[in-house]
Amino acid sequence: MATVNNPIDTPQQREHELLALELFNSPELQKVYAQVRVYWLDLAQPSSDMRSCFDAAFNEVMFSAVVWALNQDPLYPKVITISRLSHDLYDQHIPGSRWGIDNPDSVYRVIPVNGSEQYVISGRVHEKRLVENYFTLWDKDMRTVGLMNGKDLVVDAEGHFKITVDNRPAGERPNHVQTDDSAFEFYIRDVIFDWAEDRVNELRVERLGPPPTRAQYERDQLIELAGQYMHKYATNSHRWNNQALQKEPNDFSFLIDREDDGAQVGQIYIMGHFRLPDAKHAIVLKVDMGGAEYFIAPITNIWGTTNNITERNGCLNSAQSIENTDGSYTFVLSVTDPGVHNWLDPNDMHEGILTLRWAEFISGNPSDSLGVSSSVVNLAEYQATLPDSEKVSLEQRQRISKERAASYAWRLAGAT
Repeated sequence: MATVNNPIDTPQQREHELLALELFNSPELQKVYAQVRVYWLDLAQPSSDMRSCFDAAFNEVMFSAVVWALNQDPLYPKVITISRLSHDLYDQHIPGSRWGIDNPDSVYRVIPVNGSEQYVISGRVHEKRLVENYFTLWDKDMRTVGLMNGKDLVVDAEGHFKITVDNRPAGERPNHVQTDDSAFEFYIRDVIFDWAEDRVNELRVERLGPPPTRAQYERDQLIELAGQYMHKYATNSHRWNNQALQKEPNDFSFLIDREDDGAQVGQIYIMGHFRLPDAKHAIVLKVDMGGAEYFIAPITNIWGTTNNITERNGCLNSAQSIENTDGSYTFVLSVTDPGVHNWLDPNDMHEGILTLRWAEFISGNPSDSLGVSSSVVNLAEYQATLPDSEKVSLEQRQRISKERAASYAWRLAGAT
């Protein structure tokens, strides 16, 4: 079965990103950009480490707000990827658009809907089905009002599928999501567990019924909506990250509510704020899977974006990590390379946020053992306890980093 190598890089996505870039650079939105910048810095009062990464992270969060805001018309819906690394498109450089404590394994796509309208989401799955894939229907406040597990999709021999979306019961329709008056948009997560081999689903959306009763939003309306999203992104990001910042540093016991604020129903999230005293120390985390098929440990800054996730280990999932003999995983978070495979690299930052994610439980529910223990250790003393078989040389690290970047590259391939 032949599939598109990069289903993200659609003509619709390209057109959308170029429009987002044009409006992002407009005088109107650059004025909003400057206002939100002052507002957020004053709100966060960042440390020197977090201030040093603010400018790059802020630019991504604000561009992401514009990208998302431009796909909010349920009469003219599009399938748009909202969280990407920076990349080139024709002769333009498209900024990154990460935000909201992103999961680097996830390709996030959105489709606006209205509960009184009818839609068909069609597409095709890759030969290798994804470990995690959800079509989540949200209300305006990111509360889940409908859900389809991608593993339950009924597909034909070529992997094609159609999902019907309307306010009627499914009846005999195999793939159906029923809407109500609160339905606002689909938030679709395709989790790329094996970066080199996994591929996202091909997706398209069609609104059914008579032609729309009005034209598409005009430029002034899009500018107004994008400005609102820029303010909202800063406020929400600060609120989400404060959940961790208000806890004691290096305490990873805070469970996020899975029913609200955009968290995926069925996942377990444990969030914590880490702080390293200096480069001579490390945080050792031992993770019990609790029966989960999927786990990831991503590092984000207080602005809600991950750091360098391609050339450096700004995140690790369980497929990229080496497990212990008992099925658990040990990760070492340190500014200095600890010489172990499971190194969580904070990109020269001594603090940040970890939002650990467990999902796809084999028995349907997590076992009581699920969790993480952590300790701050002297790095040299810890390294002295490691057998040679567990150590990673500089040459091995360079090879791992090169392979890691290459495995991600397909997601950024686009038109030149």
